[in-house]
Amino acid sequence: MTEQRTKTILIFGISSFVGSSLASFLKKDYKIVGTYHKNPVSIDGITTVPCDIHSKQEVQLIMYTFKPDITIYAIGLSSIVDCALSERRADALNTSGLFTVADICQRYKSQIIYLSSNFVFSGESSENFELDIPDPTTTYGKTQAAAEFYIQKSSLNYLVFRVCRLYGRGGVHVRKNLFEKIQAKLHAREEIELDDYIKTGFLDIDYLGMVIKICVERGLKNRLLQISSNDFMSTYAFGKLYCQKFQEPGKLISSGKWPYPIMSSAKVSDNSSGVLNFNMNITNAEGYLHLRLPSVEESLEYSVQKLRVGLDAKEAHESKDTINYI
Repeated sequence: MTEQRTKTILIFGISSFVGSSLASFLKKDYKIVGTYHKNPVSIDGITTVPCDIHSKQEVQLIMYTFKPDITIYAIGLSSIVDCALSERRADALNTSGLFTVADICQRYKSQIIYLSSNFVFSGESSENFELDIPDPTTTYGKTQAAAEFYIQKSSLNYLVFRVCRLYGRGGVHVRKNLFEKIQAKLHAREEIELDDYIKTGFLDIDYLGMVIKICVERGLKNRLLQISSNDFMSTYAFGKLYCQKFQEPGKLISSGKWPYPIMSSAKVSDNSSGVLNFNMNITNAEGYLHLRLPSVEESLEYSVQKLRVGLDAKEAHESKDTINYI
């Protein structure tokens, strides 16, 4: 009997938090190759190579050399403020770069996976579904909505995951994510102000890794799925819950309002409270994949277990405390 070939996954942007975290999670089951631009990275067991995403020749050479079964686009400018301050750079990384990769993926018959976010919506609806037309009010959301549209209209083999806020402790990326910033501040016993007006889901990034693995194993394609905790809250509430689960002093966390630059062209209704709700319905994801995604509290409990008990990613996704299958 012929032994089944191990699939190859190519991650564009392996120096990012999302890229490096997914690489570390998936490398136990797949051959992982990653690209970086200005920040060389080294991850045990993973091949990393330099690549300018805007050079079709470089992208094509990498695709030709490694012939990946799956290609994950983990490049992008994910700060809402940074995107507003540098619209051209946001468009180049979040949209134009994806166009290049997606086109070459088709040529080499590699499935493209794009990671979008809940910010393709305006935050004015009580609940957002996959079939709802994106109505972004920020440059960040606008670039992601454009990328979603392009993938669905032009690619013959794709997966798009709209994800909530992902957190975790990365290894090789340069910029700290929210989780690491909270950890660093609390460890130094410094006060930290967290936003109490933008409400989203929160998931340990391993859950996205688990979802991607399930989709690859089942051969799922040409779907847009929303991946989120089954509840949502402000960053301030997340910080308070973090303190409970990690036994840190919650009094160091205060409530505030972070900048949220809305595009001048965006149509927004009068919202005197200033609260925006990015609650994504996850019924389709749970139905297609036969699983139950966790609450924010359950996700944090998993994070505690992973970081304190020392569970590695593979042991964690086999644990009963992670994703529950229906």
